[in-house]
Amino acid sequence: MGVFMPTHEILGGKVQLFQRGNIWFARASVDRQQIKKSTGKDSLSLAQEVAEDWYLGLRGKSRAGLPLKEKREPSFNDMADLFEAEYEIITEGERSPAWVASHKARLRLHLRPFFGNKGISTITSGDVQNYRLQRAQQFGRLPPRGADGEFIKPPKAPSRSTIHDEIGTLSLVLQTAVRHSKMAGMPMLSSPYKKQKKVFHRPWFTGDEYKQLYKATGKAAKAAPDAHRWNYEQLHDQILFMGNTGLRPDEAKRLEHRDVTVAMDADTGEEILEIEVRGKTGYGPCKSMPGAVEPYRRLLARAKPAPLGRKVERDRKERRGELAPLVFDYPKRTDPLFPSNHTDIFNDILTAEGLKEDREGQSRVLYSLRHTYICLRLLDGADIYQLAKNCRTSVEMIEKNYAIHLKHMIDASAINRRKPKPKKIAAKPSIKDDEE
Repeated sequence: MGVFMPTHEILGGKVQLFQRGNIWFARASVDRQQIKKSTGKDSLSLAQEVAEDWYLGLRGKSRAGLPLKEKREPSFNDMADLFEAEYEIITEGERSPAWVASHKARLRLHLRPFFGNKGISTITSGDVQNYRLQRAQQFGRLPPRGADGEFIKPPKAPSRSTIHDEIGTLSLVLQTAVRHSKMAGMPMLSSPYKKQKKVFHRPWFTGDEYKQLYKATGKAAKAAPDAHRWNYEQLHDQILFMGNTGLRPDEAKRLEHRDVTVAMDADTGEEILEIEVRGKTGYGPCKSMPGAVEPYRRLLARAKPAPLGRKVERDRKERRGELAPLVFDYPKRTDPLFPSNHTDIFNDILTAEGLKEDREGQSRVLYSLRHTYICLRLLDGADIYQLAKNCRTSVEMIEKNYAIHLKHMIDASAINRRKPKPKKIAAKPSIKDDEE
């Protein structure tokens, strides 16, 4: 049996007051519409005053022809939900699932907690700047602590490119709101107080440095203990594979053995790899250098690491004669080429060899192998248009970020030209001189 809730009528029964919890609510019918509103008061006398003012306001809106019920403005969360639904459907096949997921991750981790239920039309350039300031003061994954409880290295704030990507996702959400007429226009999203950035070349390995790197990884693979040798060998072949294909790290991580074919190139007569690449730009083909064939064959012939268990248990089973023989499992067609990037080993070798930073102080990472591939191909005289197609990028991007800093791309014979000096013509004797 329900609990009876008392109702109080005011203004001749035109407005009813009822209580929910400790708060009084008002209810009225205007223009055949039943409208309810919380007075926000727990006192009946105060609630009656609020309800009277509210009802008179409704009558004024009715006579002026204005909507009686206030429409709730869409929030940032509403537009973010709409953007996620649209983006995933419209870009199907054009953007990789990981790229779509990255937008969702930025919204979930950073943008939604900050903007959340804020009205979409109330977001200003100042709000965007406040977001930048808050993110600049946050830290991502904290470094490990030493024996004294202090961090072994200072915590790292988000990089400029990380915040740039988040502002890009924010821009897409705001564009969605503009398309659906929820905003009159886009606020300014560019970062203030900064000059236009110069074009810096991306960190890469020169030919000698690349040779030093893969020799160091090969030496480390031979010297590695049995428990970790598989990781070192995988890293060595990964460096050679990426350095001869120009794949992005995320493309290499998604690569499966069924995506790679060893083929004979009809033009050069050499064995190369024909690769079906799936990355941030969707699907695209790639043809490798001949130097990628042998590392790939080693990847195919290398058995997966078998779980050995604890050494104490193995020794005990061996003494009892209960140790089962190891069963080697080799890669299958659907297995990834590189289940892990082995980033820690890679960074340790770079630091030991003095290759972690380039001449400009920029840190080298696995992505630098792609930059190395493009730069070395340009130095060898590769056609820039074919190179752009093979790397699934644009000619403009290569010219802007790679070719601009390679001295071999400058034709000195076309620059060091001198205008030929005019030949001196001997003066002809005049007729007057002959007569004299």
